[in-house]
Amino acid sequence: MRRREFIAGTVVTALVLSKQARAQTDRSTRKRIAIISPARPVEGLKSQPYFRSLLDELSRRGFVDGENLIVDLYSGGGYTGRYADLARAVVDTNPDAVFTSGYPMVSGLKAATTTIPIVATIDDPVSEGLASSLARPGTNLTGVTVDAGLELYGKRLALLVEVRPNASAVGYLSSSENWRRPTGAALRKAAQQAGIPIMHVDLGNSFNEATYSAAFTWMQNVRIDALLVSDEADHNANVKALTTLAASARIATMYPFRDLAIGGGLMAYCIDLLDAFRYAGGQIVEILRGENPAEIPFYQPTKFQLIVNTKAAEQIGLEIPPSLLVRADEVIE
Repeated sequence: MRRREFIAGTVVTALVLSKQARAQTDRSTRKRIAIISPARPVEGLKSQPYFRSLLDELSRRGFVDGENLIVDLYSGGGYTGRYADLARAVVDTNPDAVFTSGYPMVSGLKAATTTIPIVATIDDPVSEGLASSLARPGTNLTGVTVDAGLELYGKRLALLVEVRPNASAVGYLSSSENWRRPTGAALRKAAQQAGIPIMHVDLGNSFNEATYSAAFTWMQNVRIDALLVSDEADHNANVKALTTLAASARIATMYPFRDLAIGGGLMAYCIDLLDAFRYAGGQIVEILRGENPAEIPFYQPTKFQLIVNTKAAEQIGLEIPPSLLVRADEVIE
């Protein structure tokens, strides 16, 4: 009897140890990625459409959050001065890959690591010195560009002037750093070529309701009545504040993201961010399977969408030219 009890006990112990060993093996073989949102809070981030499209692409290609993939979420809270510290903290956790958006966060990550792969949506990594070329980055950074170059800024300015032809002054709403970077220089060159005077509307180093409110108060004092918003991803975390202030100030505004037009903004000329995040998800998969980000080309979207919100136009007493409505890819009524 004791022999049978001993054998049974040995079998149970072996099964328990086997399960523990499998669990440890599962944990050790799971991949781990860090997702850093520059401004959006981490609460609800995984269900936000853009990030959901990224995670869905990972899942579709075999990396399932909570199963063989661990996803750590971080937020910069919209304070660009803290991005470098956050980048170092994330790098210290040694993830298999990092996904983020925008130059300030990417710059912080690049300063913190030359080995951990970074996938990002960013304006122009080559002009910023972050990659050797779009076709062959040559560094630990790859991703999707949201900037089609000088022509993009010229197009946005032209569309803005088309709806507000008698604008007394055109403003450019961005952080201080953005205005100093090649992005700001490209915009100024496009404005010069188009013969359109442009003024920088400075948000400093933070994106929140207080800085937007101060910016719009300044614009009203200097009588800016047409506005171009920068491509900085941080704006997407402040849709309501930004579009409400623009409507209250009756300033015709061109936005860089669809979310801002859908959320009440006048118009946007933009890439499909859902597609961009989905593509970035595919790049992360390549990296998790052993590909070198230095050899993974940046994806540069070639199709831009014109989105016009006629309800927003009515709010500011603006009539959208029929010729522009006909060209719009999407009209929100």
